[in-house]
Amino acid sequence: MDEERAARHLHAIDEVIGLAGEIGVQVWLRGGWAMDFYLGEITRDHRDVDWFAWAEDAPGLAAKLTGRGYEPIPGPPPEQQLDFGRGDVELSFALLATDGDGRVVVGGGPWKGEPWPEGMLDAEPGRLGRLRCPIISPAAQIEIKRMMPVWVPGVPRRPKDLEDVARLQAAMYERRHRQSEVGPRSRTPHS
Repeated sequence: MDEERAARHLHAIDEVIGLAGEIGVQVWLRGGWAMDFYLGEITRDHRDVDWFAWAEDAPGLAAKLTGRGYEPIPGPPPEQQLDFGRGDVELSFALLATDGDGRVVVGGGPWKGEPWPEGMLDAEPGRLGRLRCPIISPAAQIEIKRMMPVWVPGVPRRPKDLEDVARLQAAMYERRHRQSEVGPRSRTPHS
C-alpha cells in the first residue's frame, strides 16, 4: 500500500469536510474510502476520493476547491459529476437531487432523476483514526457495487468490488451480532 498517497487522500478528505462546513454544504464519501471509514481501517490503495454532494451546492463547492488549488478534470457531464485534481489526488463529486416524493436521485446527466438506494444518506459518520466523515450507508455501498454493471451496461464487475461487498457484509453482520449480544439496556430502580 502506498502510505504517502493514502496520507494525501486523508488530508484531502479532511480538507473537503472543512471547506464543506465553511460554506454550509453537505458531502458524503462513497466508494472505497466510504468503506474504509465504515470499517475504521484502510483496506487497499485508492485511485481517487469519491463523494456525493447536492447539485445545487456544486457551484460553491467548485469555487472553494479551485480556490484551494484543485483544477477541474474532464469527466462525465458537469451536471452529473464534478471531477478535480491537485497533484496525484483526484476528487469526484457525483451530484444528487431529490424528486417530488423526496427520494434521493441522480442530479443530472443521462440518468437524471433515477433513484439512488433508499436510506443511502442516513448512515452515522465513519471514522479513520481521528478523522470523522459523513459516508453513505454500508447497505447502499453494497447495492451500488453490485448494481453498477447492471445500471451502466459495459461497466465490468471488478474483483475489488466483490471483495468490498464481502468485507462490508462481514462488518455489518459483526455489528449486528455485537448489538444483539448487548441487548436492550436494563433499567435499575433508580434510573
